[in-house]
Amino acid sequence: MLRRAPLFGGKNRVTFSLPAHEPAGPVSVVGDFNAWEPGRHEMVRRRNGTRSVSVVLPPGEHRFRYLATDGVWLDDDTADFVDAGGSWVRVQPRERR
Repeated sequence: MLRRAPLFGGKNRVTFSLPAHEPAGPVSVVGDFNAWEPGRHEMVRRRNGTRSVSVVLPPGEHRFRYLATDGVWLDDDTADFVDAGGSWVRVQPRERR
């Protein structure tokens, strides 16, 4: 599941969430925003039964996937768009008032 929170400077905090135990083992969010580097944004177990990690992203479209133990790749059904290459999240610039 994805959640977005607007920040100053047009950026957004995007929180990526999955169930705490599925898939088993460590899971990282990898994408064009972190050079697809496993472990850089590893998900952390939360008390509410999920695991998550937040990443600050600039406006635009960002491709990502989840990488689990043993090289298992997962897409996010709640992403703005999913294609053969993975999931996409769109970050809109913050509206000025």
